[in-house]
Amino acid sequence: MKVKELVEILDGSVIFGEDYLDRDVFKACGSDMMSDVLAFVKEQAVLLTGLVNPQVVRTAEMMDIQCIVFVRGKNPDISIINLAEDREIPLISTNLEMFTSCGRLYEHGLRGGSGV
Repeated sequence: MKVKELVEILDGSVIFGEDYLDRDVFKACGSDMMSDVLAFVKEQAVLLTGLVNPQVVRTAEMMDIQCIVFVRGKNPDISIINLAEDREIPLISTNLEMFTSCGRLYEHGLRGGSGV
């Protein structure tokens, strides 16, 4: 699945990363605990989170996450956007809750990032 498809499926808006919407995403992870993301996520995943802090971007970079989706209408501040720009990680926001967002992506073929 392409990142641009995620935006459509989640009725999302692109905060940063219009140039990166053709990236492929093979897995998904929904978590507000970055320790779980570090422990279980495989590469080329999308991270869905309600957590809005720089650690989210740093974790995404370490785990080769292709895109970050902020759920429940959350929007990062400019420092987080700048960090994502430096690391070329697209940021998307959706008004959907985490459960609904994950469900929609599952319906469209994405599976969990843990590979289990």
